[in-house]
Amino acid sequence: MIRTNVVKLATIPAIAFRQKLTAGGSGITILRPDVKQPGIASISTKTGEAIPAKNTDVKLYPLEAFKEAMNLTIGMPYRKQRSVKVSEDMVATPVEEAEETIEQEDIVVSYEDYDKIVEKYLDKNGVLSYDLLNKDFIKFMKSSTIVGAMIAERESAGAIRDYVIGNRYRNITGNEDLTEGQIARITELLDEVSPKGVFKELNAEIRKSLGDAKK
Repeated sequence: MIRTNVVKLATIPAIAFRQKLTAGGSGITILRPDVKQPGIASISTKTGEAIPAKNTDVKLYPLEAFKEAMNLTIGMPYRKQRSVKVSEDMVATPVEEAEETIEQEDIVVSYEDYDKIVEKYLDKNGVLSYDLLNKDFIKFMKSSTIVGAMIAERESAGAIRDYVIGNRYRNITGNEDLTEGQIARITELLDEVSPKGVFKELNAEIRKSLGDAKK
């Protein structure tokens, strides 16, 4: 059996692991079987305390859980992974057995990059607004000469969408080195908390623009 880098928490029904941030430093990810959105926090280099991401619900992922996860994972290797579906069995089963059911990937998303995107689209109540996000991405789409050319040349909706999202993510984060995999992972994290799909309006606008270009 391979030494585990995932721990089971007692504070809440969840598993947790450390994740190395691309911008440097450590992060903690907590996964609950009853919640799609993971709890994510960076670890302050000044205080050593966990700092939850803007859209991490502290009622579901209290600071006590992050503290427990930090203590339990001290000295453990970092885990790199993409998407995880955690079940009740994984939380109830010894972690060494649960370890084998989690798929590992080499895509690591920086907490700082993810948090910058979330923070930009918070509404007046401090809640992530998909309406604000889509309006901004659509505004960029309509103002971009490159997107205009892509539409005129009848490029696929997927190619246009990838260009718009990638461009905005890199601009917002200031990280020009974001890979396609990291961009896709950020979208997955955002999409997990949106029952209708985070870019539903943007996708509709792209299809409309391509349809208009055919007339």
